Amino acid sequence: MMDGGTIWDARNTSLTIDQWAVKIEEALEQAGRSEAIFNVDPNDNREFDTIFIGGGAAGRFGSAYLRAMGGRQLVIDRWPFLGGSCPHNACVPHHVFSECAAELMLARTFSGRFWFPKMDGVTVNMKEIVDLFRRGRTGPHAVMNYQSKEQLDIEFVLNAPARIIDAHTVEVAGRRFKARTLVLGLGARPQRLAVPGVDLKGVYDYTSFVETLDYEPGNTAVVVGGSKTAVEYGCFFNATGRRTVMLVRSQLLKLIPDADTRTYVIDRMRDQGIEIIEGAEVVRIEGDSRGRVAKLVAKTPNGPLEIKTDFVFLGLGETPNSEAAVEALGVKTDPKTGAVLVDDSLRTSVPNVYAVGDLIGAPMEMFKARKSGTYAARAIMGQTISYRPTDWPDFLHTHYEVTWLGLGEDEARKRYRNVVVIRMPPHNPNGLDIGLPASDRVMLYAMAKPRMSGFQKLVIDGDSRRIVGAHHVGYGARDAFQYLYVLVKQGLTIDQLGDMDELFLNPTHFIQLSRLRAGQKELRDL
Repeated sequence: MMDGGTIWDARNTSLTIDQWAVKIEEALEQAGRSEAIFNVDPNDNREFDTIFIGGGAAGRFGSAYLRAMGGRQLVIDRWPFLGGSCPHNACVPHHVFSECAAELMLARTFSGRFWFPKMDGVTVNMKEIVDLFRRGRTGPHAVMNYQSKEQLDIEFVLNAPARIIDAHTVEVAGRRFKARTLVLGLGARPQRLAVPGVDLKGVYDYTSFVETLDYEPGNTAVVVGGSKTAVEYGCFFNATGRRTVMLVRSQLLKLIPDADTRTYVIDRMRDQGIEIIEGAEVVRIEGDSRGRVAKLVAKTPNGPLEIKTDFVFLGLGETPNSEAAVEALGVKTDPKTGAVLVDDSLRTSVPNVYAVGDLIGAPMEMFKARKSGTYAARAIMGQTISYRPTDWPDFLHTHYEVTWLGLGEDEARKRYRNVVVIRMPPHNPNGLDIGLPASDRVMLYAMAKPRMSGFQKLVIDGDSRRIVGAHHVGYGARDAFQYLYVLVKQGLTIDQLGDMDELFLNPTHFIQLSRLRAGQKELRDL
């Protein structure tokens, strides 16, 4: 039970979005001392088909889908809002900071030219941007609460932690609820670094950075890790004008499947001044007399390294929050990652218990959370489903957007006899010095700094003429690749791609380049 066990019954109250925002802010400021928010229909005598434990993307979308199918659900979350970590301290701030990085790269590239101010020696206030995000995140929270209650008719209990009693029973704020099934959507947390000094003030991960940053970091930022998060935040720190050192245990961005694309991305990061040290291992973090970070010590292939800094960011990946489910239910987990093991129907090892989202491991992406939540709902309502997130279009932010789907060139050559590649800029001694590819938001680079205008690559099975991989560095491709991926899965050929209608220069669809080769009976590289 909560302190005092107080409950606010929201069922017969219709709050506006602004009123929800006030309610959420008050609850966050009181940090667990405020009342639980109940939106449970006392007049609905039906048994709950399921209880979603966790109101993030998986729980909210799963709840909406099950409700739309005529079922009854309850979703419980410890936060005073639905939507989970994404809008609060995970993917949304990633996007905010990455947009800042892109804008700042443009300004620094053309410092003192055209209409751009001189940026030499200018360090942008990082805390000011974090504070801006903190103020802005309440709006999306409020919209999701309003939408879930007033438009989706989702039943929920918020601002109170759930305690799992058994495979059918959950306790929250002193009340017990029963359901035919449970769906575990407990999310994940940032991995920690097991070295001395990791608890010093000035050591952050993606959650603590936006939640607790209360000072303006100095001129050197150290990023530990080679994950998406490490790169996205590292590029942001670099773009603010700070010396940024990335310490990577193995290989940076090994998740990008195409070697040419990865090389282009990393070269441009280095062009921006980021120091990337692969094969590095942090030994310890040292503090000053006030308990603040003062220095990081690491082992590298070139010997010991000491970096004076007051700011260390950990981008080491995420760990599923499976402990409570293991303790209460005995669900089986992966011994290496801690992810809850599920079958193709998202069922755990315990009958009537399902698991979704980040809790079931990689990829820890929003699309998987939403999709797995809805698939679990379908399974609970009697549909035969099969869901394994094994192949998907992907992207990350550097100073650019990097987007890919399918195979890289090397992997394609292992699978196919006749691989044809279309790429821009072309393989040429001065290929990077031409202003292509050029599309949205890189036209100024194309004219004045060509090697920064981006990169694109199509990988084609020359015998079947099917597209088997696509890779893009620039801007705007994220949205297009979602739809391009569906077509590729359906067997899209270079001829069909070339037959589409493009809008001006549109490398995100590679249409015009495909048209240059589509007339050939025997395809050749371009």
